[in-house]
Amino acid sequence: MNLIIPNKLPPAERSDLHLGYMRLSDSAPLIIAQELGLYADYGLNVSLHREVSWANIRDKMIAGTFDACQMLAPMGMATTLGAAGIRAPIISGLVLSLNGNGITLSSSLWNKLQIDTGANTYDPLSTALALKAEIDRTGQQLTLASVHNFSIHTLLLHQWLELAGIDPDRDARIIVLPPEQMVDSLAQGIIDGFCVGEPWNSIAVEHGSGVLATTGVRLWNGAPEKVLAVMEAWHGRNPGTHLRLRLALMEACRWMANMANREQAIQILSQPAYLDLPAEYLRPSLTGKLFHQRAQTQSEQTDFHVFDNFNAGFPWRSDAEAMIQQFTPILGKQVNSERTRSLVQRCYRTDLYREAAKFLNIQCPSQDYRP
Repeated sequence: MNLIIPNKLPPAERSDLHLGYMRLSDSAPLIIAQELGLYADYGLNVSLHREVSWANIRDKMIAGTFDACQMLAPMGMATTLGAAGIRAPIISGLVLSLNGNGITLSSSLWNKLQIDTGANTYDPLSTALALKAEIDRTGQQLTLASVHNFSIHTLLLHQWLELAGIDPDRDARIIVLPPEQMVDSLAQGIIDGFCVGEPWNSIAVEHGSGVLATTGVRLWNGAPEKVLAVMEAWHGRNPGTHLRLRLALMEACRWMANMANREQAIQILSQPAYLDLPAEYLRPSLTGKLFHQRAQTQSEQTDFHVFDNFNAGFPWRSDAEAMIQQFTPILGKQVNSERTRSLVQRCYRTDLYREAAKFLNIQCPSQDYRP
């Protein structure tokens, strides 16, 4: 990708921007764009603000404190629909990352499961069946945590449990916790397991409080994870600024896609100004070499974090519809096929991605729905 000369772009309506992000490894594009000077290259002066919960990020963007933010892929649609406790129209023209999640169980629970060690030890079906056997044996309801009701994490938990016929509503209680609270809650016995983005699975493994039972990439490879979100009205007032922001982040995503850059990214992300975490916590997932249990052999998962390959940045409307359809039990009568399509077309702005891709000479899909 060649840097576009800023004066060839539509003018920026504003240059000073405030972006919200979470303490997660896949926040990398927002941080790397800052460190590489990509925002500045596009005439933007960006201030990054780390938040502790997804609700905080959403609310601050709605209130106008943030101009844009990293957001869970389904969250903008749920908020636009009014299903997340607040109604506000949110759009996205760029997916920032695919995959990146893991399902971790407490070490005490894992040790009770009858799992044969071997190549398929951490296979989703194998671990789910072992968990089902333990639930049937004890009759106890599990408490599992997700980062938000409307997140890929919640969908992955449901998919994993249902593989073995575990009822997510009867056999388990799924609560919402901010990512940073997952490891302590697991260690204290408040929860039996969680689905969260990295590095929190790796931290639980390193501390010995958890075992990475399986990964999201083994359940739904290519799941849209985080998106760049803005208020619909903000885009209407600032289309040139929004374009420049997308271009900077698309360049950062391309840089992150080069595995040769990952070690440098790890050192940058670990800094106190950004994630403020030891590099050894960030390295497993960003290099695709994860530990399932402490001090054991690493598992090679090269597509654990995807930032640019496989048309990762394109906001496929078919993926968005698939997410909404999986949330139908929660949304109920709020969605039907016609309303779902209308919602997806409003929130997942393929036209905005194509606009940016044209400036960067990136080939992108001509259709909005996967073949």
